[in-house]
Amino acid sequence: MTERSREEQRATVTELANALEGILHPVLGEVTIDDLQRLTGGASRTTWAFVANGRALILRTGERDELHASMELEARVQQRAAAAGAPVPNILAADNSAAALGNPYLICDAVPGETIVRRIFRTLDDAGRARLLAQCAQALAAIHRADADGAGLTAPDELAGWRHRLDEMGDTTATFEWTFRRLEQLRPDPSPMRLVHGDFRMGNLIVDESGLAAVLDWELTHLGEIYEDLAWFCIRAWRFGAPETMGAGGLGSVESFLRAYEDAAGAQVDRDAFRWWLTVATLRWGVICRHQAERHLSGENRSVELAAIGRRVSETEWDLLDLLEGAGPR
Repeated sequence: MTERSREEQRATVTELANALEGILHPVLGEVTIDDLQRLTGGASRTTWAFVANGRALILRTGERDELHASMELEARVQQRAAAAGAPVPNILAADNSAAALGNPYLICDAVPGETIVRRIFRTLDDAGRARLLAQCAQALAAIHRADADGAGLTAPDELAGWRHRLDEMGDTTATFEWTFRRLEQLRPDPSPMRLVHGDFRMGNLIVDESGLAAVLDWELTHLGEIYEDLAWFCIRAWRFGAPETMGAGGLGSVESFLRAYEDAAGAQVDRDAFRWWLTVATLRWGVICRHQAERHLSGENRSVELAAIGRRVSETEWDLLDLLEGAGPR
């Protein structure tokens, strides 16, 4: 980095700190911003950590788009989930306007803990995994009983949405086409629409010494069936190398997870409906992998990481055939 680049970066940080002081004044009074630093990670949003009068806070910013929930909607949904008992960061401010920071933003308290899954796994014994699995089930049950009325959430057709995403690429596979056809034929009767997180998985959770500390990354929240969240947590990708017998987030068996959810929610989970949604979730991940490969192959974003994700298409095809044949994770 050149000296000029460093100076421009320092100027940007200073401007951002000054803007944050103005944003937080109505909430916290006079504040001084310290230790403002941009964090890695976050595909759709930029994340900053900073300290305001000794209080550790997180800033998330990003352009408004049609794919992700707005910052104000994210904040509203998290507050409702918190009221229902879900562990989420405390929100201090959120605004869809780009006037203050150049983009919409959300500011919340920082939650201590770990998000990197392989590090989390290294700290857990069998009892710790079982405890965290039960806490994940309890968090989802709380999210699903949150009041979604009047929140401004949409209710997309997930299967049709991923069909459209694949068609937009102009590329497909025989396995994907067969799966779409079978899913349409086998679609179960719809269940009640609830608030769903949309991306509930290992990697979007903060874990500390007591277990689940917070559920993060609410930009895909919407109205949907509870099975969508339950199934997404159980696809191969979010096991991070754990064996198939640990099919629920690499923490325990799928059946243990579903039973823990039933205990927390006080309702039965239809295993056939769950299996249908698990197939949808696996197909969703396959389409995402193909899309990431296309970003690399088209030259839009040359990346070894995107190319490597693209190679996992064949992995999802295997899992889809397994599910359609009656096997799958346990």
